[in-house]
Amino acid sequence: MQSGFGSEFQSEIRPGVLPVGRNSPQRPAFGLYAEQLSGTAFTAPRHENRRSWLYRRRPSAQHGPLVPLAHGGLAAPPLDDGLLDPNRLRWDPLPLPAHPVDWLDGLHTLACNGSAEEGAGVSIHLYACNRPMAGRALRNADGEMLFVPQQGALHLTTELGRMTVPPGHVALVPRGMAMRVDVEADARGWCLENHGALFRLPELGPIGSNGLANARDFETPDAAVEADAPTELVFKLGGRLWRTALPHTPFDVAGWHGNLVPWRYDLARFNSIGSISYDHPDPSIFTVLTSPSGQAGVASCDFVIFPPRWMVAEDTFRPPWFHRNLMSEYMGLIHGSYDAKAGGFVPGGGSLHNRMAAHGPDAASWAGASAADLGPERFDGGLAFMFESLRPYRLTRWARETPLLQSGYDDVWSGFERGAL
Repeated sequence: MQSGFGSEFQSEIRPGVLPVGRNSPQRPAFGLYAEQLSGTAFTAPRHENRRSWLYRRRPSAQHGPLVPLAHGGLAAPPLDDGLLDPNRLRWDPLPLPAHPVDWLDGLHTLACNGSAEEGAGVSIHLYACNRPMAGRALRNADGEMLFVPQQGALHLTTELGRMTVPPGHVALVPRGMAMRVDVEADARGWCLENHGALFRLPELGPIGSNGLANARDFETPDAAVEADAPTELVFKLGGRLWRTALPHTPFDVAGWHGNLVPWRYDLARFNSIGSISYDHPDPSIFTVLTSPSGQAGVASCDFVIFPPRWMVAEDTFRPPWFHRNLMSEYMGLIHGSYDAKAGGFVPGGGSLHNRMAAHGPDAASWAGASAADLGPERFDGGLAFMFESLRPYRLTRWARETPLLQSGYDDVWSGFERGAL
């Protein structure tokens, strides 16, 4: 594995695969084919431009016609029947399958915003699976894919190499890069599809040069090829799937160089920043990744975590406070508990508070935190995350109708007594 974020990397399975001093020589070594994969427009500014050169056994263009492939669980924005719901919503975990299901077939789209076709917004998918994607591969033209496992490790094979991603880690596969997701047992989690500007590390501002997610902790795989075998290549565009049959593997890249790469990151390496005087800071201090919207300081999507950390603020209500937010917040729980919810929010579950929906700690959490001894306290009881977006999320029909949608979620804010005045 190689370390860094947004860096220029290179890897080859044997010396001499990569050309020196040029990208597309007349005759690449070993009879390979040079191919560029561009994640941004050719003319994007240098500091934002992402592309990689691949040297492969066959050009990826070598395939037959694509034909539609049905999938009942997937959707993409804009949703024709999507509901913009102002209610506070919460879902139970997606059940693990009782029959063999691979990762692709186990996907369910929960909510979306923006437009995959216009290159804006995000889609939130849940997955539950129990068998490898044997003989299948996916190329997604709609966006880059951020994997957040909750149960069971994912073994990701990409054109640039392989990664194992256990719970507590996240991984990203760039738009258009072929991938396969394998599991050894029951697996469940989330996948955020980013249709907009590529994820990057947030600016640190007054924090300085270090903190939050450090670039050196992101790991990119080394080049690897696999033996040829017949493969169903699935192509995703506009939320719809198409397929073609390959007589060979698409994972045949013998060497590559560039800065459009897959990566994984251990969330335990996140360097939390917090108050050492008073007040709970804004949750933006927990941002791991951000996708800019084009409006300064406002993200199309932030990936935020709430990890184990020390809390020492004086005369302070330490859990997140009551608030209404311009941004829309989908939250998931990877393990343990969340310090602002005493019950009902369980590992594998998620909640949605769309733009300006009033929310905050439930009554039991408020009572406990209001009466707590304010000595130094280490919170290490759980790991939660948030997909926070400028745009409100539209619910899919499945998200509205699934029995996983909890009833009575509003009741967690009942029982607050009237103030004395």
